[in-house]
Amino acid sequence: MTSAASTTDSTTGTDASGTTEPTQLEKLRAKYPWLDHLIRAATRYTEKHGDHYAAAITFFSILALVPLLMVAFAAAAFVLANNQALLTEIQNAITAAVPPGLGDLLNSVIDQAIAQRNAVGIIGLLGALFSGLGWMSNLREALSEQWDQRGEPPSIVKRYGSDLLAMIGLGLAFGLSFAITGVGTGLSTTILEFLGLGDETWARFLFFLAGLVITLAANWLVFLWVIARLPREPVTLRSAVRAALFAAVGFVILQQIMTVYISSVTNSPAGAAFGPIIGLLVFANFVSRFILFVTAWAATLKENEREELPEPAPVIVRPAITVGRTPGPRATAGLLGAGALLGVLGLGLGRTRRDREN
Repeated sequence: MTSAASTTDSTTGTDASGTTEPTQLEKLRAKYPWLDHLIRAATRYTEKHGDHYAAAITFFSILALVPLLMVAFAAAAFVLANNQALLTEIQNAITAAVPPGLGDLLNSVIDQAIAQRNAVGIIGLLGALFSGLGWMSNLREALSEQWDQRGEPPSIVKRYGSDLLAMIGLGLAFGLSFAITGVGTGLSTTILEFLGLGDETWARFLFFLAGLVITLAANWLVFLWVIARLPREPVTLRSAVRAALFAAVGFVILQQIMTVYISSVTNSPAGAAFGPIIGLLVFANFVSRFILFVTAWAATLKENEREELPEPAPVIVRPAITVGRTPGPRATAGLLGAGALLGVLGLGLGRTRRDREN
């Protein structure tokens, strides 16, 4: 026989004594700390407008492509201007590949681009600087928001100066990462050929694992710098070590997924035309969301959580107004009569005193 005190209301989750029963999710969070941390990170990401910041970062990422392509075209134009044999070879290849009449038009466009390479390069650099600063500013603001930094915003001059230095630092970090990855991959191939193990499956697999470890290490260094040093108020490297490792592994997985996705959307004729830009747009958005979520994950670690400051109680000003009680009609008449009587008595006493003196 079940007692009344042990019965539980299935609709409210409360028992007869009034205590609230924990939900299944609360039980799982109490049992698995990693799940509780993951939910707290997702809550932080949502409350700090992670998706909105990721959209802004994605916009400036795509916006930066145009000036970067202009810089690339200008650089190619400088190379072709100093290498007439290569320019002639490219123009002949274009003439042979396109329909008759179109080759001359394309070659004239190439000649015009070479002639205006200085202007194209300068405009591209200025555009890349503008869009790059916008991209970096949004990224730093988003990371600071996930860290729940409450400091005063810097002045516009200081902000753009620090954003420029941060953009240069991030470029150097990416360059170092690519260099480490490239050197590691090239060395593995050279070592395999030198040892005569280029055709051995097990050797290629082992060196593939070694290259993967090198790539993860390079990505870990980049993400460590991004998570810990790009926020407006830099945090300690120690607080971002685990999050950077999480980001490095997730980024490699995301790269493989996006490679499959882009190859699938470029199979159709429409996908061949617009697939790369769509794939780049989706990739930039997913990477932005992933970086912000990893930052929220780092910020919600037990050792990194900031103490919530209680909001001060509102001050209510109530002016104290004392209202005196006014006398009624009868009291007023009595006071007037008493005043008149005192006046008459005063006049009588004054006359008596004067008569005695006289």
